Amino acid sequence: MSAAIPGPPAPAPHPRPLVGVLAFCGVVVAVMQTLVIPLLPHVPALTHSTPTAASWLVTITLLTGAVFTPVLGRAGDMYGKRAVLLVSLSVLIAGSVLCAVSSQIGLLITGRALQGAALAVIPLGISIMRDELAPERVLSSVALMSSTLGIGAAVGLPVAALVVENADWHTMFWASAGLGLLDIALVLRYVPESTVRSRGRFDAVGTLGLSTALVALLLAVTQGGDWGWASVPTLGLLVTAVVVGLLWGVHELRVTHPLVDLRVSARPAVLLTNIAALLVGFAFYANSLSTAQMVQEPTSTGYGLGASIVVSGLCLLPGGLAMVALSPLSARISGSYGPKVALALASAILALGYGVRYGTSHSLVLIVAGATVVAAGTALAYSALPALVMRAVPASETGAANGLNTLMRSIGQACCSAVVAAVLAHVTFVVDGRTAPTLHAYQLVFVIAAAASLLALAVTLCLPGRDAPVAETAAAGDGGTARGGVAVRSEENA
Repeated sequence: MSAAIPGPPAPAPHPRPLVGVLAFCGVVVAVMQTLVIPLLPHVPALTHSTPTAASWLVTITLLTGAVFTPVLGRAGDMYGKRAVLLVSLSVLIAGSVLCAVSSQIGLLITGRALQGAALAVIPLGISIMRDELAPERVLSSVALMSSTLGIGAAVGLPVAALVVENADWHTMFWASAGLGLLDIALVLRYVPESTVRSRGRFDAVGTLGLSTALVALLLAVTQGGDWGWASVPTLGLLVTAVVVGLLWGVHELRVTHPLVDLRVSARPAVLLTNIAALLVGFAFYANSLSTAQMVQEPTSTGYGLGASIVVSGLCLLPGGLAMVALSPLSARISGSYGPKVALALASAILALGYGVRYGTSHSLVLIVAGATVVAAGTALAYSALPALVMRAVPASETGAANGLNTLMRSIGQACCSAVVAAVLAHVTFVVDGRTAPTLHAYQLVFVIAAAASLLALAVTLCLPGRDAPVAETAAAGDGGTARGGVAVRSEENA
């Protein structure tokens, strides 16, 4: 197992600027993920392309985010978390500038691919907090950092919609590049380089194998609806994902310094947490995908509200604010009762939120209320997940482990996107000469998301019992952190 390499002691950074800067980086990256969604209906006309090509502006970020998040997390563990964080932000800026200066669909997709790679900022930020903050600050800070993925998504939609309706659409990419530059300046000023390292050589073969398996899997999931689930390309990609994934697993078990330590990942505390992350990611994303489209449906459907793009985006804004407010509460619950309790409560709230969504389709206020309840559950869940991960892995593997957990959320979101698209495309009726999803289609989406939430609750209840506090000092050889005694126990001690 990798061990932390001790470095020279450094003055502890002031927690507020450090946490604020890292959380701001997370929000900027999360905003980038949803930036183009309001623009998608207009992309074919603006770029002289097809709707299928336009959809790749979203799909490509899922692919590159999934591939680079665990890889850059591992690189951060080995070569320095702040250094890799700065590289990720630089890639975000490069992608933003490329999108800002072009209207050619190929270059836009390339730029979005670079933006997607920056998703690694969030697990890297969590790892830096674990290394640098005092024990009593870790839970609340990590809770906020993890929640930025949902906060940014909720904020990004209405902001992007305002830009699309009132300014040149390239403006939002210039703004993204400017925010990335601000992020880099703040990181250089307020974020120190961690002295915690893992030993060994970078696993290039493991990186290639994981990347191939993930790309094949996510391509099949995201494109299967268009290609046909029984088509040769879809089935071929799924078979490729399985075969390459198995070969990758054999390689990771044999190599001395693996990209992903499968023996650690197979521990119940880690494996079940990652399964819960996939289910929570699925449940959360259904809220974002369905709300904006549902309120924009014309009133002639009998349930639609005919809202504008901006209004539909604003429906998710209260949920984003709720996530900011509730992340400290999740930290207190995790600190007092353990993150397992926090995640179980979050899963139950997610299911409750979709219960509210099921019967409130005719009132904008109640739709917003239901979406906010779902966001509240997401905030608690996203705050508890990294705490569970940190309790089960050595400090020198925090970046890779949290990267893998973030990857599982992304896979859950990709699966949710495919399921929601399939339901809304096939449960339809004709109204005013156009085909539209029925109310039952949206209700079916809510039922599926609620079922995923309840399954996440069941998985959470199977987790090992409450661990010792996150601030507990790790046993010798477990790879404790360099500062503040913040470390976790191994599964054998859990």
